[in-house]
Amino acid sequence: MENHPEALGYIEDLVENIDHVAVAVENIDEAIRWYSDGLGFRLVERRMTRGDSTAMVSAVMRSRGALVILVQGLTPESQVSRFIEHFGPGVQHIALAVTDIDKAVARLHAAGGDTDVEMIEEPGIRQSFLRRDSRTGVRVELIERSGGRFTDRSVESLFRALESQDLY
Repeated sequence: MENHPEALGYIEDLVENIDHVAVAVENIDEAIRWYSDGLGFRLVERRMTRGDSTAMVSAVMRSRGALVILVQGLTPESQVSRFIEHFGPGVQHIALAVTDIDKAVARLHAAGGDTDVEMIEEPGIRQSFLRRDSRTGVRVELIERSGGRFTDRSVESLFRALESQDLY
């Protein structure tokens, strides 16, 4: 998407809202306390995700319609740890809810954009991750939900797909 900064504009009629924001943190317990005590979010779930060689912990935080997913790498080789080493703690990806993920991905490809991994599909949820934007360090996820939610299997599928390509 380097040569086509307007590519996301080609899908604007398909974007419903921001589904969630993933934030890479160095200490998940401190981050949970800040989001809970400082910002009034509630902890919805915690999860441990393992790949073939690395792992992470995550915490889903919710405040009304706002969903923040805190992620912490468990080893220096973890995707999250490498992200923090390269960019510092902060927004790791932004997930845009779209009405038609196939059409959105096709438009992005036509505009010169690219995805980093194959489509992640589980009952009621489909996800596609775009190549990380070199200007901001943020990866954009497109997500289409039809009643589905994240499961251990869907999160692990994404984690392993990124891990297999050495992406962070």
